[in-house]
Amino acid sequence: MGERWQAVDDYIAGKLLGADDALAATLANNAANGLPPIDVSAAQGKMLFLLAQTAGAKNILEIGTLGGYSTIWLARALPEGGRLVTLELEAHHADVARANLERAGVGGLVDIRVGPASDTLAAMTGETAFDFVFIDADKQNNVHYVREAIRLGRAGTTIVVDNVVREGGVLDGDSDDERIVGTRALFDMLSAEPRLDATAVQTVGAKKWDGFVLARVR
Repeated sequence: MGERWQAVDDYIAGKLLGADDALAATLANNAANGLPPIDVSAAQGKMLFLLAQTAGAKNILEIGTLGGYSTIWLARALPEGGRLVTLELEAHHADVARANLERAGVGGLVDIRVGPASDTLAAMTGETAFDFVFIDADKQNNVHYVREAIRLGRAGTTIVVDNVVREGGVLDGDSDDERIVGTRALFDMLSAEPRLDATAVQTVGAKKWDGFVLARVR
């Protein structure tokens, strides 16, 4: 079944996305520098691009840069005068991402901040409110990241959280996997959070069986 999922993703990308030298070079550079191959798929990247444009996002926050693949998609969605702040734990990943962003022609739109995201977020005061937030970092802290996204957003801010199905692992209430424990805590938080309207969508494809949360600040 996994081969079929990949084949359908390839079909979608071929029909609707086409070749993209900058994004292909980004993935190749990530691999050459030893980064894990956990970027969003091409179809998911285009979805983020379209969601950010639909939200009219001028100020975007990304938590979890990795090598900048999703960052490029989001930066391309920005209107003139827009900006993107992206948070990355690992200095090496951030260095690779900077090179990728420059090659893609969006480096001047992106501010990469390095360090534990919880610390970086805590230091963010007086920022212009973010219109769109993409969270794809350590799953153990997703509840904290969403709360920070609300704090740094405004009424109408769109929040997307990746990897919330985990091949069905989210159903396992007895799991000792911190990523699943954190994901289940996220669903509990969302179900009780009066400041958000939220849903989650399962996905299958190049990234196997997973899904994402889509939320909007009321």
